[in-house]
Amino acid sequence: MPVRPRECVARVTATRVLTPDVLEADLAMVEPATLAFDAGQWVSVPFGPKTVRAYSIASSPRAPALITLCADVAPGGIGSAWFRGLRPGQDVRFKGPLGGFVLDPGDARRLVLVAEEIGIVPIRSIAGELAAAGFERPTTLVYSARDPGWLVYDAELRALARRHPRFAYHPVVRAGDGARGEAAPTVDELVTDVAALVAYVAGGAATIDAVRAVLTGKGLERKAVKWEKFW
Repeated sequence: MPVRPRECVARVTATRVLTPDVLEADLAMVEPATLAFDAGQWVSVPFGPKTVRAYSIASSPRAPALITLCADVAPGGIGSAWFRGLRPGQDVRFKGPLGGFVLDPGDARRLVLVAEEIGIVPIRSIAGELAAAGFERPTTLVYSARDPGWLVYDAELRALARRHPRFAYHPVVRAGDGARGEAAPTVDELVTDVAALVAYVAGGAATIDAVRAVLTGKGLERKAVKWEKFW
């Protein structure tokens, strides 16, 4: 059964700069001592009575005592300033876990994962869980970004693909060396058969809509395209 969200306290143990605009923070759980969650879920950080920001969990549910959040801080708003200001030893409060962008444990269909820029965060957690199970079902990941510098987990995902022949990884960039364009045309090229297929798409609304249009145009049921909108 899904875990009910609750108010939580955690302590920052480390922060990392992945790019000038993408940061990670490790949080050791304080109350509760562990956070049971599903890969793909997120937590909600309050900034006032009616102001919250959502942060997807980048780490594995198999390590519930320490969670990793990852954020694009380029927007520069209240959440970006908070994330930039996180320091080891600082306590943070949030509510979680939240969200239904998760794998169905009884679903054996082939997987197409599509991530656009910071949308890779829940997809990374999902891919990690699939890897831990040995990729029991074939999985293809298309990861798109404006340029190679925004493929923040590229090296990790390439290594994962080398270790697991049932996991195919396709980075797509719109500028720079090896530029190929948008995610949707790549999905169109790679997916030739939608039988026994389910898709998970995370990123901007335009990319979600374009990928969904490609897949439903090939005959995939609309409800077989799961999505998580970041902007």
